[in-house]
Amino acid sequence: MKNDWLFPHCYRRIGWLLFFPSACLGLVDTYGEYLPWLRANLTWLYALPSPSFLDGDLIDEVAALGIIAGLLLVAFARERTEDEMIRQLRLVALQWSVYINYGLLALAIVLLYDIAFFHVMIYNMFTILLVFIGRFRWSLRRLGQEEKQLA
Repeated sequence: MKNDWLFPHCYRRIGWLLFFPSACLGLVDTYGEYLPWLRANLTWLYALPSPSFLDGDLIDEVAALGIIAGLLLVAFARERTEDEMIRQLRLVALQWSVYINYGLLALAIVLLYDIAFFHVMIYNMFTILLVFIGRFRWSLRRLGQEEKQLA
């Protein structure tokens, strides 16, 4: 059965190329005050013009959009051989990622307040895709090892 909702296989590499620089940029923007030497070298980023209706810089928005786009391309790129077993592994990985994502969110609601909760909510935007990618890749690796043992 053909699945038309997946990106071509080559988009996975593009996704990683979007994700890593965007994640680094987001981390520098968030924790840059703890790394003044690094932030000082990236002052040109903070001098980029932003639309007049926005207050401040656009670095965090660009970083978040890059992370989301990159993770979506990685997570939903077609495998070289896309069959029913791979589709089942995708479904199970997606279920796991939703459960873990909302479990972490529930813990954060109960245990954290103020700015700590805000930081958890920022990372929670990306957790579902990160857990999905991790679980799906782990399942594929395990399936490949089982196939090698049977052969």
